[in-house]
Amino acid sequence: MIELIEKLVAEAGVTTDQAQKSVEVIKNFVKEKFPMLGGAVDNMLGTTSVNNDDGLDG
Repeated sequence: MIELIEKLVAEAGVTTDQAQKSVEVIKNFVKEKFPMLGGAVDNMLGTTSVNNDDGLDG
């Protein structure tokens, strides 16, 4: 999850908060449209809470 947020920050030029929210929206969208994938999505993306101690700039 942190890797995806870092990639969004670096390549899309968004803030860490924006990247976290984007991933959360996408995660919820996939789970809503494909409920059978809910567990896999949760396992793959987990939580989107990241703090600055992880080396991400906000």
